[in-house]
Amino acid sequence: MKITLIAPAVVEEKRRGMQGRVFQLPPLALATVAAATPEYAKVSIVDESIDPIDYNCDADLVGITALTRFAPHAYEIADRFREKGVKVVMGGMHPSALPKEAIKHCDSVVIGEAEGTWTRLIRDFEKGRMKKFYRNRGFVDLSAINTPRRDLYKKERYLFTHFIQTTRGCPFNCGFCSVTKFFGRTYRTRPVESVISEIRNMKTKFVGFSDDNIFGNRIYARKLFSALKYEGVVWLSQASLNIADDQQLLRLAARSGCRGLFIGLESVDYESLTQMNKGFLKPQKFKGAIKRLHDYGISVLGAFVLGNDNEDPSIFKRTLDFAKKIKIDLAQFAILTPYPGTAIYNRLTKEKRIFNFDWTKYDAGNAVYKPLKMTADKLKEEVDKLWRDFYRFDAVIVRVLRLGRRIPLQLLPLLLINFSFRKEIAATQDL
Repeated sequence: MKITLIAPAVVEEKRRGMQGRVFQLPPLALATVAAATPEYAKVSIVDESIDPIDYNCDADLVGITALTRFAPHAYEIADRFREKGVKVVMGGMHPSALPKEAIKHCDSVVIGEAEGTWTRLIRDFEKGRMKKFYRNRGFVDLSAINTPRRDLYKKERYLFTHFIQTTRGCPFNCGFCSVTKFFGRTYRTRPVESVISEIRNMKTKFVGFSDDNIFGNRIYARKLFSALKYEGVVWLSQASLNIADDQQLLRLAARSGCRGLFIGLESVDYESLTQMNKGFLKPQKFKGAIKRLHDYGISVLGAFVLGNDNEDPSIFKRTLDFAKKIKIDLAQFAILTPYPGTAIYNRLTKEKRIFNFDWTKYDAGNAVYKPLKMTADKLKEEVDKLWRDFYRFDAVIVRVLRLGRRIPLQLLPLLLINFSFRKEIAATQDL
């Protein structure tokens, strides 16, 4: 039995020749699905961002994962395989949020996590009686999952492949985020010894944790970091800024090898944070929190979301000035995007403010709804400008020199990442 798992590319990025770009990451979700596949099946992974899809392959079953912006092309892929008589399964965030839409293009939809349902689906496929929809009754026990099949990656095509997931779930339920709906509102954790064993087997000293908030369960985080500090690894992950309030845990994270965090700062405006269900964040405390992270040698990529109902055009300059003031090392500026399955999608749909249901535009770079205090065109124009202004050549040099004085060993990596952002901005904004 041959199974092909596919991660679709964005057609627009293919047109621009952006395959194999610096930030291209391997499809960890598909490697996880492959690990849940019975051993007698032969599995392959196709990442369309680095390789074309062979529609004449001899696969018995094709599985396709899709985030919202990938969905239209994912449906095209599914349709082409079905035309050849191949059974197709779809899963991931978008099909899970809109399974009735996805099933029009495939034979089965896996709703939510694949582990548990995937083996059952394969058994049904072999018996010729696949169901339309599969989902677990509860959430997966992470102590029972297998190590992702990283051996299926074309590792030479990626800058970095050593990603590990230690937790799933998040209790914050932010209005724009689909993580809670997909993974649940409680933190589920893997056994620390399992995580350490996986790191050792990868034989690497540089690890990326794909957790949505690696500090979310602080008891677990202490156990994990206490074990990591003996492994001699350098690691990056995502976190909430409130970790800076726990000096003991922050110190332990730094000692265990933490050198960089992606942190959702979201907004300079407290009312916006409240609308997002992130009122526990206080913008007036951001600068001090960032400084504490820097004091422990941890660089910060701060992410902002623009376009909340209370925001007028003054928000853009305030955000740029604020990002400079708090001295984050890297920044991400996203347009508020109502992804299907999120609270903001449900609200804006009810208010009839979403005017564009072309899923390819749901990439956090396009405005697909009507803001209250500006036009959608103005929102996109100003967010594009934010990217350009923050990553101006002179601004990059100032940031890198400042970091060099603080953490000399991180100077070169930060310089490369800043200029990689500049390169992608130039490509996506036709500069």
